[in-house]
Amino acid sequence: MANQMTEMLKGTLEGIVLAILEARPAYGYEITAQLRDEGFADLAEGTVYALLVRIEQRGFVDVEKVPSEKGPPRKVYSLNAAGRAQLDDFWTTWAFLAGRIEHLRAAHADRTGSTSTDSGTTHRTTDRTEGDD
Repeated sequence: MANQMTEMLKGTLEGIVLAILEARPAYGYEITAQLRDEGFADLAEGTVYALLVRIEQRGFVDVEKVPSEKGPPRKVYSLNAAGRAQLDDFWTTWAFLAGRIEHLRAAHADRTGSTSTDSGTTHRTTDRTEGDD
């Protein structure tokens, strides 16, 4: 499951980081720490920094260098108008995909008689009536 999670995260990480920056400006380590706090424990810090370079190059964030008590100045990223538009597009696409995936999952559960729980485990259900014992 870890490999599948990594692959899915690659496709959504930009939107997730833009959503974090919508709440408030942050520097790379803060973003990585928040992602880890949100359950993305295996996320490499370098992945976030590479993404920040890409979204800066694409013009989705404004960058301000802020002095740091420990070493060189930090780059603080804040979402700009282009980033907000990109985030809106991400949420629209996410809602569409999530809806389609949920529809497929529900159809699969109906066909197989299984239900998925929040923990990700699947349980087989059986149609039983009183007196089947």
